[in-house]
Amino acid sequence: MSTLMPIQRPLTLIALALLLSGCALGPDYQRPQQSIPVQFRQSEGWTLANPSENLERGRWWSLYGDAQLDALVERLNLSNQNLAAAEAQYRQARALARGARAALYPNLSTSVGVSRGAQGGGQSATSLGSVGTGSAVSNSYQLGLNAAWELDIWGKLRRSLEASEATYQASAAELAALRLSQQAELVQNYLQLRVLDDQQRLLDATVAAYARSLKLTENQYRAGIVAKSDVSQALTQLRSTQAQAIDLHWQRDQLEHAIAVLVGVPPSELRIAARPGLPTLPQIPLALPSQLLERRPDVAAAERRVIAANAEIGVAQAAWYPDLTLSASGGYRSSSFANWISLPNRFWSLGPELALSLFDAGARRAELERSEAAYDQTVAEYRQAVLASFREVEDNLVQLRVLEQEAGIQQQALDAARESLRLIENQYKAGTVDFNSVVNVQTTALDSERSSLTLLGNRLNASVQLIAALGGGWQLQPASKEDDARASVDPQ
Repeated sequence: MSTLMPIQRPLTLIALALLLSGCALGPDYQRPQQSIPVQFRQSEGWTLANPSENLERGRWWSLYGDAQLDALVERLNLSNQNLAAAEAQYRQARALARGARAALYPNLSTSVGVSRGAQGGGQSATSLGSVGTGSAVSNSYQLGLNAAWELDIWGKLRRSLEASEATYQASAAELAALRLSQQAELVQNYLQLRVLDDQQRLLDATVAAYARSLKLTENQYRAGIVAKSDVSQALTQLRSTQAQAIDLHWQRDQLEHAIAVLVGVPPSELRIAARPGLPTLPQIPLALPSQLLERRPDVAAAERRVIAANAEIGVAQAAWYPDLTLSASGGYRSSSFANWISLPNRFWSLGPELALSLFDAGARRAELERSEAAYDQTVAEYRQAVLASFREVEDNLVQLRVLEQEAGIQQQALDAARESLRLIENQYKAGTVDFNSVVNVQTTALDSERSSLTLLGNRLNASVQLIAALGGGWQLQPASKEDDARASVDPQ
């Protein structure tokens, strides 16, 4: 019974420590309060978003109905170097979270060693009266197994794990936010390129029409019907339009170069052939503001940074309390290799260690104040991210609404310009008006055509920006943080 008493005492301490480890210092996380608007100001009569049944969730770029655009976005998801760097950073954060979890478990190690040494070294007299050394050289052989376990009584390790996991989830959300940003940039560049292709076709057709008009005017001049000035005006108009058509080439090439870099290839290796037709302007359903908070990855990342900062407060508070570590070791130790591993040479030790810092000149107090200030900072940044998200949605909603109204008026102006051009050309052929009148109407008609295409390009860009502001996709139920973390590494 007496031999069991030294063992029972540390076991009693361990049992007590395990009971205390159910608590954790520091505040439990609660989402910071935020004023959520009941509805979007720029969208009266909005309803709950209905997902498109024929569209895979998350592939929002498919709303534009362009197969080549779909293929380019898939290449971006696989080969974009900014995403590759962010994904590597995400894996680093995940590994750190795993390392923090490992601290909750015992640490087991083994060692084996051989040493040779002596003690002393002063001179001493021998029994024969001679002088010799008083040191004795000896060998030592040791084989041991060591175990150590820091019991998380005050929740310091659990709070550290909570902070690491929140940081890892924030990194996952930041990766998703970067992916959405890069996808939106590519889609905008591609849509603008297609609009330039349509403008190129318009200018090429206009150049052909002006060339025919120049030929007609030259024939009339040779017949003595019109003056030389009409020929000069027709030539000026033709050359000016040709210059405008040439000017579009560098703009298109720069957009093509930007797309190439986004998909991870040198600009010289990507060619996007021009083809007729423009992508479809999607009808974008509007989502509830509360869902916006769950869907936008940048807002999710900001909230998870708040969670991490909140957990760090608990870590700082736990520094005021003692750390309890249970350690155990055992093995064999001998001065002779032959009898090294034998029962008489065994050794073992077991016992708890309680460590507490008694004086640190205010370092713990300063760390607690720093962690509390860092929490306040992340809360303010989270609230600002929420406000910015609603502002972006409102901005793009009002832009789309105004551009739609402008497009209706512009279409009326374009119809009138086309009709005016048809009438003035007939009058010129009949000889009732001079060529100067024709030039003015042709210029107005061309400007109206180009304005309509520019307006369509602005509407397409605004639609992309609105989709990005809504977080991409049309998800009805808010995703959990675990779902967001898994989705953040999805190549979509």
